[in-house]
Amino acid sequence: MSQETIIIQDVGPRDGLQSQPRVLPVEQRLELIRALLTAGLRHIQIAAFVSPKHVPAMAGAEEIVRAMAGEKGEFSVLVPNLKGYELARAAGSRLIEMVLYGSEGMANANARMSAAAVDQQASEILERAADDGIRVISTISVAFECPFDGPVDPARIEEMTDRLLAQGSEVVVIADTIGAAHPAMVERLLTALVDMHGAASLGCHFHDTRAMGLANVYAAIHAGIRRFDASIGRVGGCPFAPGAAGNVATEDVAMMVEQMGFDTGIDMQNLLDASALVKELTGNAPGGRANAWLQSQLARTA
Repeated sequence: MSQETIIIQDVGPRDGLQSQPRVLPVEQRLELIRALLTAGLRHIQIAAFVSPKHVPAMAGAEEIVRAMAGEKGEFSVLVPNLKGYELARAAGSRLIEMVLYGSEGMANANARMSAAAVDQQASEILERAADDGIRVISTISVAFECPFDGPVDPARIEEMTDRLLAQGSEVVVIADTIGAAHPAMVERLLTALVDMHGAASLGCHFHDTRAMGLANVYAAIHAGIRRFDASIGRVGGCPFAPGAAGNVATEDVAMMVEQMGFDTGIDMQNLLDASALVKELTGNAPGGRANAWLQSQLARTA
């Protein structure tokens, strides 16, 4: 009997690098993306079409998209607004990601817009993307708790998810942007969403701020989710959300789900090599919590 698959999208080259003090040139970012491909990852968030003035680490997004054209994989790019969408389309992107907000405070801090205005803009992007044949992933930021407004009403997340899927989003990702969720909270919300929409159109994005990232991945799996964002070397965090520590590490998620019997298609030694690379390039990537143990196990079987 074949193994059930869990999709891991590595967001390190975008979400992971955007808040790093060391700005990596395009060549080094491409080196990291290709290291992830070598490790077997086929879903990678590679760039963001944002203002280089506000996010210098994402300059050269069009160069990265064009360099990856023809490579085998699902390469998504972040677009923050209609202008970003047009730039991504012109560069040849066929899979975009939008960020919406579970709270008013986070929308104002990150997008400098009201949450309603962000929702309206997302609707326009989804309409244009449908006409252009471009696939869309929608991420709901601070889906559990906001650093400005506090706990988020699950009913708002349920309503947003329903609307985004009805408008044409291929996947809606539920994001614990500041790492405030706990497993019981995760399982309650995701079980409700899976019951309403099925698991295939849902994903999760967890941060490890309170050391519960993996526990929350487990809770989401128990609810039926089979798609997760993670960041190589546990690098990253939202620069506009106070308290947002690193994303859950790709190597930790891959280790756990494979030990649980799922298939990821990932080669662990090559993944650890990619983790070492991002640490070398950034100078401060912490690495996965299990990296030392994983290396020792691989050395024993070499």
